[in-house]
Amino acid sequence: MPKYLIAFNDEWVPLHTADELRAKSEASRALLEEMKEAGIFLYADGGIDASTAVCSVVSENGQPVFTDGPFVESKEHLGGFTVVEVQDDDAARYWAGRLAVALDWPQEVHRFPSDMAEIVERHAS
Repeated sequence: MPKYLIAFNDEWVPLHTADELRAKSEASRALLEEMKEAGIFLYADGGIDASTAVCSVVSENGQPVFTDGPFVESKEHLGGFTVVEVQDDDAARYWAGRLAVALDWPQEVHRFPSDMAEIVERHAS
């Protein structure tokens, strides 16, 4: 079965009070439990923003070069994500919709490629 990343950026998080965030956390934890019971849950985490970026790393002359902080200056940052393994795109959309309602902010869905050949083919064309 394909795996999907369901993610949101952190721009909506500061718009909520601590009580609202606690309520959203409880709602999302309940939904994650439902995903576990359905056998589709792989991993989830959150609380990510610009302040949690440890470093960026690039390769220069075959050596890693580290820079403190995020790779690019941006107002948008990954806020959290869930990885699920479901039957198809429709099932991924269903669970992303449930997360969007539980958290009351947008979610983005990405299907992980099934193998390296799919990645190479996509970028070769």
